[in-house]
Amino acid sequence: DGYFYHMMKQCRFSSKDLQGIEFIDSYYFNQAEYIRFNSTVGKFVGYTEHGVYNAEAWNSDAGILGQERGELERVCKQHAPIYYSA
Repeated sequence: DGYFYHMMKQCRFSSKDLQGIEFIDSYYFNQAEYIRFNSTVGKFVGYTEHGVYNAEAWNSDAGILGQERGELERVCKQHAPIYYSA
């Protein structure tokens, strides 16, 4: 009973070429995704009324948006050789 909040960060690899890596940061409430950052799009996209409201606010904050954009380099591309060697 109660409410469920979940956040998931993913690095998606389509090939060994580092240009094909995509960073996705998703936020869920009660098993429904309400907002997502996708490095290919380069901004947050809302899927519910609350998500659209947050996306507008987070996209207008250079600090939040810059941090999300930097995750592709900091996390995904830095760890890609480890994933490919496994």
